[in-house]
Amino acid sequence: MSCKTILVNLDIDGPAEPLIEAARDLAQRLQATLIGLSAAEAEWPFVGDDGGTIAVELWEKGRDDINASFDTLHADFDRLTKSTGNAEWRQVIGSPTRALAGLSRVADLIVMRAAKGAATRDSARAAAPSSVVLQAGRPVLVLAHGRNHVPLKKAVIAWKDSREARRALMDAVPLLAAFEEVTVVTVAAVIEPWIHADLADVTAFLARHGIQARAETVEGSDESAKLLGFIASSGADLVVSGAYGHSRLREWAFGGVTRSLLDTTDINRFMSR
Repeated sequence: MSCKTILVNLDIDGPAEPLIEAARDLAQRLQATLIGLSAAEAEWPFVGDDGGTIAVELWEKGRDDINASFDTLHADFDRLTKSTGNAEWRQVIGSPTRALAGLSRVADLIVMRAAKGAATRDSARAAAPSSVVLQAGRPVLVLAHGRNHVPLKKAVIAWKDSREARRALMDAVPLLAAFEEVTVVTVAAVIEPWIHADLADVTAFLARHGIQARAETVEGSDESAKLLGFIASSGADLVVSGAYGHSRLREWAFGGVTRSLLDTTDINRFMSR
């Protein structure tokens, strides 16, 4: 089990350098190819009924501005990854979220930021982490805002016995193997004996992959608050969790823990579904 290709998403309005550096260093640590992607949509401007020619000119200018920004990002990506000899570049004029979810076919892991939390205020110029996590079919590492590296010291696995959590655990194994300390934690209103048995199974699974982990339980009815409190007190550098959500017409509705983690932009979050 290994991670061979990392796809890093660079929103066109940046900042890009910290994200490129973090993804580059992670790719080198995992001996993976790094693919950089930037996408933005040239939106059709709203003009009056007689403004067809003006609309075309404005759209073309918007497209040209996007291509100029792509050139700058491409140059930054090449400069910062030149030493690796194992990096590629892609760019798309189109929806950032759809472009990233679609290109996930080439990757074992997606790396991106969530500067605005789960959603994005400009879907034409930034990928929405929430939609990518639930649509890509690949694990997503959402990096803490503004940091240029992923410390590989303490990882916390937010565990519940669900398909999403089991998928996240499996997907995270190559990354967890690089961490010095791994903790598996379950939050529940009542800590029943079967919870301890589940956690023992999870730590045994990790041990068979060469990852030594300890189990913790936290009692409380507010799962999101208790989990975030545990993460903060543990000094975790990474949180691994399943992503819970479903489609409601054209929008995604999320579980409380998933949204809380996506909206907490000062921690690194590894999510899978």
